Amino acid sequence: RQTHSRATMAAETVPTPVTLEEVSSNLCFGTKVQVFQHDSPVLGCKMKFAAIVPPQAAKGKVPVLYWLSGLTCNEQNFITKAGAAQAAAQHGIMIVCPDTSPRGVKIEGDDASWDFGVGAGFYVDATQDPWKKNYKMFTYITQELPQIVNQGLPANPDRVSIFGHSMGGHGALICALKNPGMYKSVSAFAPICHPSECPWGKKAFTGYLGANQEDWAAYDATLLVTKYEGPKLEVVIDQGTEDKFYKDGQLLPLDFVRAAAGTGVAVALRMQDGYDHSYYFISTFVADHIKQHALHLNSEQ
Repeated sequence: RQTHSRATMAAETVPTPVTLEEVSSNLCFGTKVQVFQHDSPVLGCKMKFAAIVPPQAAKGKVPVLYWLSGLTCNEQNFITKAGAAQAAAQHGIMIVCPDTSPRGVKIEGDDASWDFGVGAGFYVDATQDPWKKNYKMFTYITQELPQIVNQGLPANPDRVSIFGHSMGGHGALICALKNPGMYKSVSAFAPICHPSECPWGKKAFTGYLGANQEDWAAYDATLLVTKYEGPKLEVVIDQGTEDKFYKDGQLLPLDFVRAAAGTGVAVALRMQDGYDHSYYFISTFVADHIKQHALHLNSEQ
């Protein structure tokens, strides 16, 4: 079994140092809310990410919590809508918010629809033309970006967790399940839990991975969890009962809960009465998610 040192090992697979350019910096509840730009050899373009850096970072390296956003989003959505800075400062945790796809690579059709292409990378490594050259978001999130963050910011590479929303919740789940021990904890807001069986997932996986559905299993949390053999993993999922996409069968959290039964993955699905799919929902429960991650990230173990 692999241990949490996997986080450091994954980061070391991208050897070339990358220069960070600060785009903006604002103070919020004592945290620095910063946006950085950098060249991405993995994606073949310039990328931006945001970081909420707590005041504790002035005295040494702090744990890192990665946030993966949903369809149409970029690095701005979480830092401007979630209201997470106060909780980040309270628990001494850095929150890193990457973009959701490569930008500016100009692939024909990449902006033809809101749920595929730009802003909709689905956190997979594409295998199909013309996407496979640039759309390698899984490698970017799990390898390249952590190395950049560890090199350029006061981040503790051995204390890392991940969470996300919708498409980003899917991303958080698969990153944790495909990299046992890399993340101390994982949580999600209204994640796409079974993309092989929902319209969003079928469209994205066909485009990025091809028509063979056997190839989709490598990026489907509901299928991955049945084969998980890593350290015990606790997953918290919040799902609003008035979420249109939940009602339309895009998210399928119960499929994931059923698949996880009897595995080393303990899932807490919390149905939140009356809440929808928006950042009103996320901002209501984000402090609790950060608190739960802090129990793992700040543990002495």
